[in-house]
Parts: sequence; structure tokens; C-alpha cells
Amino acid sequence: MTVRRLEPADAVPYRALMLAAYAQHPDAFTSSASERAALPLSWWIARLDASPAAGQIVLGAFDGDRLVGAAGLEFEAREKARHKASLFGMYVTADARQGGFGRQLVEAALVQAVARDGVRLVQLTVTEGNLAAQALYERCGFKVFGVEPYAVAIGGTFLSKVHMWRAVGPLG
Repeated sequence: MTVRRLEPADAVPYRALMLAAYAQHPDAFTSSASERAALPLSWWIARLDASPAAGQIVLGAFDGDRLVGAAGLEFEAREKARHKASLFGMYVTADARQGGFGRQLVEAALVQAVARDGVRLVQLTVTEGNLAAQALYERCGFKVFGVEPYAVAIGGTFLSKVHMWRAVGPLG
């Protein structure tokens, strides 16, 4: 198992992984498979900007040479919110679950957050009822701070999102 920061050269397998995630688990993501599939490869390449000051980073979990998971970390750019980062796009393929990849991805994202100057906390959302994902985040130190009702609409069904946070630096 290897977890590393994805680079522009990883855009094709990253895109394929995430399009499968959006299609197989539409309730887990705010973005839909169709809207992400319509984005050009250049969008995916830009998301994997490897510069040290990139506004977001994406980490990949590899089983040998195969990308089996990903998680992103977006750094807040606004002056009054630069102390926050958001974990996004967390996904591990079904055949790689229960192998520790999810925890490794979250822990690697937290390391990246700590390394970014001024970041004090990481936030995330998880679909209400996704108990396995919420339990993983709780094992990694995240705590619930609220639930957003009607956060996502899929057809005629509305799903709520549980908001969670974790400190990664001094808060006060």
C-alpha cells in the first residue's frame, strides 16, 4: 500500500476512479457522474496541480501500481478563513475496502493540512446514514458539529450531510 500526492500525470486514472465513484455511489458525492464526465481532461489535470502553494491537493492510494482510492484537501483562500481546509472526494474501491486505504488517505490528508502554514482545522461532510465513512472519520479524530438537511437532491430524494471537523493546530 502506498499513499502519495497525485500529479498531473495521474489525471487519467484519477478521472476514471472518480467517475466510477460518482456513478456507483451517487448519494456519497455532491457532484454527479454526468457533470464530472463532461469536464475536459484539462480540468482534472489542473486539480492535480503539484505546486507547493496549490489551492488543493489530491492524494492517491495505490495497491501496487493500481489507483484504488483518492481524497482531496482544499485550502481556503479567503483571508478570514485561511485557517481551514476541507477534505473532499474521499473514495476507495469496493475491492480495496477494509484494507486500511481509507484511514491512510485521511491521515495523509491531515499531515498535508498540518504542513500548510496557518491551517488549524479540517472540515468535511459525509452523507447522513453512511455509517462506515462516518465511523472512519471519527476514528481519525473528527467530531460532528451539525447536519445540513436537504443538502443534496438525487431525483426526487433529498439527502442530509453531516458536518464534521478536526483540529490540526492550536485553536486560540
